[in-house]
Amino acid sequence: MTTIELKQFLFHRIAEINDESFLNALKTIVETKSQTITLTSQQKNEINDSKKDIENGLYYTENQLNIKYKEWENA
Repeated sequence: MTTIELKQFLFHRIAEINDESFLNALKTIVETKSQTITLTSQQKNEINDSKKDIENGLYYTENQLNIKYKEWENA
């Protein structure tokens, strides 16, 4: 599906929606997508440090954290 076809499809589907809360949720998504986030130097440094940690394997998976949590919970 091309970008134009996708836009037309979405336009027609949205036109059929009468649920105000759903439409507000779509509005939030569209508004959020168009916003630019500005990061401070400190935030950029923390992101870069985190990327380095990931590259070096210094992280836990969700599964590993769940196991550790259960261990702590039972201790």
